[in-house]
Amino acid sequence: MISVVLPCYNAEAGLAACLDSLLTQTWADFEIVAVNDGSSDRTLDLLRGFEGRDGRIRVFDRPHGGVVQAMNFGMEQCRGEYVARMDSDDICLPERLALQKCHLDRHSHLGLVGGRVRFGGDPELGRGYKAYVDWTNTLVAEEEIYLSRFVESPYANPSIMFRKELVSRCGPFYDGAFPEDYEFLLRLMAAGVRMDKVPQDVLIWNDPPSRLTRTDPRYDPDAFYRIKAGYLAKWLISRGFTRVSIIGGGRTTRRRALMLEEHGVVIERWLEVDPDKIGQRASGRPVCSWREVGAPQGEFLLSYVGNRGSGVRIASELQQLGWVPGIHFLLAA
Repeated sequence: MISVVLPCYNAEAGLAACLDSLLTQTWADFEIVAVNDGSSDRTLDLLRGFEGRDGRIRVFDRPHGGVVQAMNFGMEQCRGEYVARMDSDDICLPERLALQKCHLDRHSHLGLVGGRVRFGGDPELGRGYKAYVDWTNTLVAEEEIYLSRFVESPYANPSIMFRKELVSRCGPFYDGAFPEDYEFLLRLMAAGVRMDKVPQDVLIWNDPPSRLTRTDPRYDPDAFYRIKAGYLAKWLISRGFTRVSIIGGGRTTRRRALMLEEHGVVIERWLEVDPDKIGQRASGRPVCSWREVGAPQGEFLLSYVGNRGSGVRIASELQQLGWVPGIHFLLAA
């Protein structure tokens, strides 16, 4: 059975559509574990109304503690073998649960599966968010996700389904000054959990002004860089790379890359394209020309260039010189 965990806080605006999208799934053997997180609107009344009409819905009412506490409480109540994440302002497409369950059934080596998602906001007002959604949709295969995990989170959080036993083995979502969904994925991958996506769209990922990723400081860019710095440093050190060079040398890039040094990775130099900066020193390291990079000779490169599309160009140029992603370099922005 599948357990869909649905944390809800002041969710009355989109909750009915969310629940309707779950109750009309083509796969029928599931439960919805809905956790009302101390809402002050009609969320609890709506949940109780749906619970009375469909026995697959189990409603739990708790004092407000935040999405992480609500999610973890919900997971403790799950009776299914598989746990599916869902947010109360998003819409599941009809085949979502069937596609993901069958995928996990067929691939016993996988611990988690996601899927492509559709952007549900205004494509102009939410241009940056839509670009992120488009990027996640390019990552489907296991290796693509593995190599891209230090750029941004490769999954839309409410699109994932995973084996419940992973919570016992790796722990639940952690609460802190960081994006809990990204940290959870990085922790699973650091523990060797394998994951990919089904190639179909499984969710409409809406983008309301109240979405936590827009309003909560745990989801600001520096919070993402802080949490991934620890996991990236651990990954580098486990492969013998304690000294790296950074592609990109702007002030923001340097600040974020230097977070690695808090975890034991030393930055040797900055590789820049700006001729006015080459030959100078920044944060105590030399600024060298990106164009001087030749064939790999034992150095590990991390690209912290964050402009959309730059990572693809940088990776392509490095690969033409013989650099192999995951062996000689990684994109980290």
